[in-house]
Amino acid sequence: MDDKLATSQTDRGAPSVLVLDRTSIAALLSPSDYLIAVETAFRAEAEGRAHAPAPLHLPTEGGGFHAKGAQLTLDDGRAFAAVKVNGNFPENPNRNGLPTIQGALVFSDANNGSLLALMDSIEVTLRRTAAATALAMRYLARPDAAVVCICGCGDQARAQLEAIVDARRVRKVYAVDTDQLARETFAKTMAAKLHLDIVAEPDLATATRVSDIIVTCTTSCTPFLGREHVGPGTFVAAVGADAPDKSELMPDLMARGKVVADSLEQCAVMGDLHHALAARAMLADGIHATLSELVAERKTGRTSADDITIFDSTGTAIQDVATAIRIYECALASNSGLSIDLAS
Repeated sequence: MDDKLATSQTDRGAPSVLVLDRTSIAALLSPSDYLIAVETAFRAEAEGRAHAPAPLHLPTEGGGFHAKGAQLTLDDGRAFAAVKVNGNFPENPNRNGLPTIQGALVFSDANNGSLLALMDSIEVTLRRTAAATALAMRYLARPDAAVVCICGCGDQARAQLEAIVDARRVRKVYAVDTDQLARETFAKTMAAKLHLDIVAEPDLATATRVSDIIVTCTTSCTPFLGREHVGPGTFVAAVGADAPDKSELMPDLMARGKVVADSLEQCAVMGDLHHALAARAMLADGIHATLSELVAERKTGRTSADDITIFDSTGTAIQDVATAIRIYECALASNSGLSIDLAS
């Protein structure tokens, strides 16, 4: 990490605060940068250098708010903290013309409590979530997996596909969404951007049964992906169940697969694991591993070409703080953002 992280100080010794909007953040990092940051997060967690309490979920009519915080200590002893508050309102795009997810991330020096940056959270959330899928894919997808099915064709789907394509060679993509316009627009736009063969497929089973990698990134509160949709050797990244009432994978599929959680405690209360436990389809100790255990090589990922592997991704605060560190150092190096003094 860059030494500039420790040098953003005013003459009085109080740190200036860097304000970064979504456009500025989007210009700073590539998918591989996010992947490196997320890998750093899970490795630090495995080594006891990153900690996060349980997230706060505040339900409201039509949506809700999440507050997630974490602290991470770097190898050189410097420590940083991030607290992110996101509003998550699935009907926003259609009902209000607003993004599904909106919020802000507060980034601080954990050695002295100084506020270092205030960041828009949309790009951070999209990209660190997609990077976690790419990281899990490294351990859980077959080496020759090259056909991808994306279920749900919103902003997260775009980030997911870009992260996957950046991490491996993809031969074909199926785009599935109950909204015909959404899947056709996604297919056309992303095919042109990534130079890929992308098919807008209306039938879920037709797409998933021929895919090696399946990503579910919908706002569904009813599980739709079951054992009948997934063939042997498939890697499934379940991304959409980021609140207790949301669910994408049927309990029978969870019970059939080798499940890896981004956070066991978090997935048990707000991921697809949560619903599998409630249905008594599996027990918490039936989880194969956490992602941090795979990164630290304490457990193995895929062990057979026929394994159905599942990554239960609820999004963790350690991903946020590691990503914020990387964004902050790049912003300082490129003089991005607006620097203000809130303490004056």
